[in-house]
Amino acid sequence: MEKIALITDTTADLTEEIIEEYNINILPFRIIYKDREYKDKIEITPQEVYDNFKVEVPTSSLPSMQDTEELFTKLEEEGYTHAIIITLSTGLSGIYNGVKLVSENHPKITSHVMDSKAISWGEGALAHKCGELIKEGKDFNTIIDELYKFRQKIQVFFVVGTLEYLKRGGRIGKVSGTIGELLNIKPIIVVDNNDGKYCTYDKVRGRKQSLNRMFEIVENKLKETKCSIYVMHGDALEESTKIYEKLSKLENASKVVMGGAISPVSGVHSGPGLVGIVLIEES
Repeated sequence: MEKIALITDTTADLTEEIIEEYNINILPFRIIYKDREYKDKIEITPQEVYDNFKVEVPTSSLPSMQDTEELFTKLEEEGYTHAIIITLSTGLSGIYNGVKLVSENHPKITSHVMDSKAISWGEGALAHKCGELIKEGKDFNTIIDELYKFRQKIQVFFVVGTLEYLKRGGRIGKVSGTIGELLNIKPIIVVDNNDGKYCTYDKVRGRKQSLNRMFEIVENKLKETKCSIYVMHGDALEESTKIYEKLSKLENASKVVMGGAISPVSGVHSGPGLVGIVLIEES
């Protein structure tokens, strides 16, 4: 009989309630300052990262090989026969390859590493769905097939306060913004479903207009199909709350969830001022 473990990482932004309900194993990214490093979400909060920007902008690193090895060893000892690992987009991180390497050291567990091609609740929604399917008693291969179908229904949109942090961290992807910054052009950024990198969906002038345009994009999408919506933020609670309230009034929104603050490591790369929306098409 299959005993399936579920693993994801801290950028999935799952709530403690979901993690506990579906027994999800979380691999923490690392946030690195000159004098020490922290485990993402475990030893440092998003606000602590933003508050310290004026002193130092940290770098980040993958979950440690030791943490990953210890997790797989623990799962073996607990009798797990299979594992599904859902990672941050390979277009944004090398975690997929790192976890795959460790999983191959543990042949007693049949593992499948899945590239979410997303971040935050785009990744988290996949992990949540996987948890539900495991709980329903679906078999390993069926779950994997259903997850890849589900991944096609997810879209991640966001705006940032400045492109400076994405550029600094090398996460700018296909978003061009050097001249745009001078003209106060604000891109609405989407995570490309093909390669999982950031690209420009649309662009407008000014912060207020960028938030309004992102709302319009979602509003138009909901005219075509029913969707679940998750709203996240990076040091932009007030603005994200306003957009959440507006989205909650739209027809065809099957549910609108305030997803809260993105993980500290995501905040390192996006900087303060992120407002994000994840759309999940209903089948």
